Amino acid sequence: MAKIDLASAPMREGSGYPAPFHERAAGRTKWQLGDAGDLSDFGVNLVELPPGGWSSQRHWHEEEDEFVYILAGELVLVTDEGETLLRAGDCAAFPKGVANGHHMINRSTAPAIYLEVGTRNPAGVCHYPDVDLHYDPARGGYLRKDGTPYPKRTG
Repeated sequence: MAKIDLASAPMREGSGYPAPFHERAAGRTKWQLGDAGDLSDFGVNLVELPPGGWSSQRHWHEEEDEFVYILAGELVLVTDEGETLLRAGDCAAFPKGVANGHHMINRSTAPAIYLEVGTRNPAGVCHYPDVDLHYDPARGGYLRKDGTPYPKRTG
């Protein structure tokens, strides 16, 4: 199967973050194109972010590269260096192991659409510098920075 039917691709709304961290990305919609194409080495998502929405909590990965390409609209990229406006045709890369938290915020009045590509590392640890959140699959998933696990979210 080479051609992917977007209408039948797995779709996920919101995020898997524990409460209350999930609220900022609640309006985010991801079509999991890499899953639809049976890719195993890297993931590809088509993402729609509504006005006011966040792509994620600000984060960085120990063992996963990330890349985004803006297809429509505009987003504000927030990193340790500050804020950068990204518009359709712009892209950004986040190499694994670089401790520079990043995320995007839609501060415009229209939805933004972007392509997200990243390494699939089932043991990938993720750091969230702004909030009491850490992700470590070997230790059960989402944890507080002191190692205490968050309860599973039910809604």
